[in-house]
Amino acid sequence: MEAMPCRNQRLGPAPGPQDEQQPPVVLAAAGGGCSRLIRFAEPDEGGESSPSPDSSSSSNNNGGVLVEVRSPAAEIGAQLKLLPMNDQIRELQTIIRDKTASRGDFVFSADRLIRLVVEEGLNQLPYTECTVTTPTGYKYEGVKFEKGNCGVSIMRSGEAMEQGLRDCCRSIRIGKILIQSDEETQRAKVYYAKFPPDIYRRKVLLMYPILSTGNTVIEAVKVLIEHGVQPSVIILLSLFSTPHGAKSIIQEFPEITILTTEVHPVAPTHFGQKYFGTD
Repeated sequence: MEAMPCRNQRLGPAPGPQDEQQPPVVLAAAGGGCSRLIRFAEPDEGGESSPSPDSSSSSNNNGGVLVEVRSPAAEIGAQLKLLPMNDQIRELQTIIRDKTASRGDFVFSADRLIRLVVEEGLNQLPYTECTVTTPTGYKYEGVKFEKGNCGVSIMRSGEAMEQGLRDCCRSIRIGKILIQSDEETQRAKVYYAKFPPDIYRRKVLLMYPILSTGNTVIEAVKVLIEHGVQPSVIILLSLFSTPHGAKSIIQEFPEITILTTEVHPVAPTHFGQKYFGTD
């Protein structure tokens, strides 16, 4: 019996004549430069399909359309990093976006997605080599976390990510920033900020789940800079981002790193209300 192919495996060459019976495919870029294989059913007779204007396309042998979607990181910049896409992440994204999802399912899925983002965020931080002794007396050469890291959450929705960070780093210090839009000018205004006193020596995991316009994050980074933090040591952890939000932040601070799971024109801006039960 032949092994079942992985649905998210790295793509091979475009289909040849031997693949004439295969339906058309879309190559969707995933994090890390990989491509995701998505197969669509054959179009109805006489039906028309038009690829996205920001995608390149070609026809395969059976008349289907082969669409290659450009990676958001390639469009916005190398400082934007996406988690490698798989069906588990896609399902969590779907539940969070589903207006019929119960709050329990929403929070459960959000916490899982937050944990995945936090774990990858920690993977972006520096480690040092070390040697330990195993219970059987052998020496094992491994790595350990470098000290000097902290988290900063942008209130209120950013607080949803704090527990995920604490679950991974039990003793990590976490600061907070409260930024709201001024009722008269509609500009982002800082109302509260509290950080570890030596934050200027630390690498910062800035937590804000939804990047819509990017204005709130830009103001938060400005406050961190005022406290001596360089943008190059800031890693912004988010769940969803719009192209405009990511571009605005990177244009303002080219050295900052943004880590997210999806870049899409429509962001689930209801996240904070539903997570905290105030929708």
